[in-house]
Amino acid sequence: MDDDTFKGLSAITTATITMQLLKRGIRNVSMAGVRPLNEPVQRIVGPAYTLRYVPLREDLSTPAALGGADYPPRLAIEQAPEGSVLVIDGRGRGDLAVVGDLLTERLKIRGVAAVVSDGGIRDCTESLAVGLALYAAGPAAPPSVAGHTAADLQTPVACGGVAVFPGDIIVGDSDGVVVIPQALAAEIARDGVEQERYERFAKLKIQEGRPVPGVYPPNKKTKAEYAAWAESGGDEG
Repeated sequence: MDDDTFKGLSAITTATITMQLLKRGIRNVSMAGVRPLNEPVQRIVGPAYTLRYVPLREDLSTPAALGGADYPPRLAIEQAPEGSVLVIDGRGRGDLAVVGDLLTERLKIRGVAAVVSDGGIRDCTESLAVGLALYAAGPAAPPSVAGHTAADLQTPVACGGVAVFPGDIIVGDSDGVVVIPQALAAEIARDGVEQERYERFAKLKIQEGRPVPGVYPPNKKTKAEYAAWAESGGDEG
């Protein structure tokens, strides 16, 4: 993701992004049951680094396995790149935590942008105090090993009912989390900025007493008015 794409996606809302993806025939992009936990909300934009859990297999969740050097969650904490979003497939189990305050502390120190999961957050008050952006189902006391087995890293996962592939662009704000296919990120950023500029103009017209039909979406007259407004620098005025 180049700087212009990052800047554009940072300037637009997840609502705008879902509309832009809808126009391209991509509908299932907004995670269900995944909400911002920080107050105030920390907006996030970054490429996905994925971790997948599967249902518990007791023989694979022994103390030896959990302490192993190749245990996927431990690897994820140390390998997720700076600026990335660690997306954890928590199988929609909000009653099971996927990280706690020690792991969030390490992620914060390493420069990871956020954790996003449809699972829970353990030691939630302490985890939020770390200052890392957290988007999840909510607080949960039990650790992941109470019901999950760690499967693998950097593979396609499901999170909040949405498919997430490594490198997909994750954007989160007060409305939730959306997933942008990496190949579409630049055009979504470009067209999303233009969409929001028109919507600011449309709001002005509605505040002046104009009815919604003909303004949103615009008819030919409104399009001409918008073009003149934009040319005159009205958006900066």
